[in-house]
Amino acid sequence: MTTDKPGDDHWHVGEVRLASRFLLGTAGYPSPQVLGDAIAASGTQIVTVGLKRQLAAGGDNGFIDIIRAAMRRQGARLLPNTAGCTTAREAVQLAHMARELYDTPWVKLEVVGDDYTLQPDPVELVEAARQLARDGFTVFPYCTDDLVTCKRLLDAGCPLLMPWGAPIGSGQGLINPFALRLLRERLPGVVLIVDAGIGAPSHAAQALELGFDAVLLNSAVSQSSDPVRMAGAFRQAIEAGRAAYRAGVMARQDFAVATTPVTGNPLLIG
Repeated sequence: MTTDKPGDDHWHVGEVRLASRFLLGTAGYPSPQVLGDAIAASGTQIVTVGLKRQLAAGGDNGFIDIIRAAMRRQGARLLPNTAGCTTAREAVQLAHMARELYDTPWVKLEVVGDDYTLQPDPVELVEAARQLARDGFTVFPYCTDDLVTCKRLLDAGCPLLMPWGAPIGSGQGLINPFALRLLRERLPGVVLIVDAGIGAPSHAAQALELGFDAVLLNSAVSQSSDPVRMAGAFRQAIEAGRAAYRAGVMARQDFAVATTPVTGNPLLIG
């Protein structure tokens, strides 16, 4: 039985110690104020931002300042991503730009191989991860739940893995719990973060119950009717899922198991 306090339950990315297991994206919010309030409600310590989207908008236009102001209130860190890249070369170039602009070696590496599913290209992804690791980046690779690809990414120098739960923005939840459970079992000492496809707080809780270290999501919050309230709901679900994992979720059975004894002396109430 766990006797330590919830505040004692931390995880790490390199030497960085983190308490929140909720990584939040910043795209598609109805207003900067709502975004800032959602970041606060989430309690997140890692906020992602797409560099290509900012460049396409003609610079950040104060967007990053808004994010940083919200982050300062809770000691959060910025995680630039290479969303929109389709080759290793393009992703590496964008990552270097992000490091210069945002002064961080952290990068969420995305190299998409299919426009319909936005599924990562495993060959280009591993190549980019290897180069960025050599260049001193802390690489957060967005990948599928394929065990072999995940092992290749670890061999390339990634300190953690971010397998998808479902295609980006689909809201389908964890469509292959078996594969995710297998990753957790086969890679027991590796930080695993479910990234993409989560649509409801229950999906996030399920990921934490499986033993994953954290979840990253964006659309489920930004596209909801009330992003601030939804961010708070996800925060509570993630905390509940983690607490359930630490407490030990009961094993599933294919048959009924009586919970009330039916033999022996009956309980007499006087």
